[in-house]
Amino acid sequence: MAIANQKGGVGKTTTAINLAAGLSELGAQVLVVDLDPQGNASTGLGIDAGRRKLTSYDLILDRPDLADVILPTKTDRLFICPANADLASADIELAVNEKRSQLLREALRQPAMDAFGFDYVLIDCPPSLSLLTVNALIACDSVLVPLQSEFFALEGLSQLMLTIREVRSTANTSLRIEGVLLTMYDKRNNLSQLVEGDARQNLGELVFQTMIPRNVRVSEAPSYAMPVLAYDSASKGSEAYRALSQEIARRHGFVRTLPEAVI
Repeated sequence: MAIANQKGGVGKTTTAINLAAGLSELGAQVLVVDLDPQGNASTGLGIDAGRRKLTSYDLILDRPDLADVILPTKTDRLFICPANADLASADIELAVNEKRSQLLREALRQPAMDAFGFDYVLIDCPPSLSLLTVNALIACDSVLVPLQSEFFALEGLSQLMLTIREVRSTANTSLRIEGVLLTMYDKRNNLSQLVEGDARQNLGELVFQTMIPRNVRVSEAPSYAMPVLAYDSASKGSEAYRALSQEIARRHGFVRTLPEAVI
């Protein structure tokens, strides 16, 4: 599942980290692929720069041993393929490669992946419609689109939808939209309610029932290098990401393996 929106600051990385943590709470084995040169998902899951010997850059361009590039996090059943600034040059190197748009798909679908038993692979895309994002769209089964509850929010979706349609018609015919997730939602704010109404009117069932509220704990958690579900399990942000995880798990018919997990 790619988590994508070419607009920055809409909650892509926050969603990747916390959806992964929520799914792992339900008993899923989850991999986060950090495809953003800023490496924020890696930092937010506690992988400091010194541990990023091999990264998603190497995964795409050099095909290393998966055991060397996939790292465990402090959260049970949650793993990450980290990123660093090396990815910033990946577009240039990909441009001269004949298979430039298929490399991530090949890396994630190699037989060696089966040994990890991942139920979900979440790809945190960069805030652009670059070759890295196209690689993610071709590699994935579906796209989750975070949408900030602000003015002009829907306008930025048009180019992403066109890109998804183009990828679907050429390189990945099974690609679908997992859903649109309203983030930074403030029910006290008329604008948030207007954006929600507009989104549901235009996109219908594509919009998740779950909405992620504007919550200070969600903002604080990355500075402690942990998901908000671990940082403050009882916060409104944690409750929302758990609800999102359960909504997705129900949709996929995911069977939980932990007796304490309730869907």
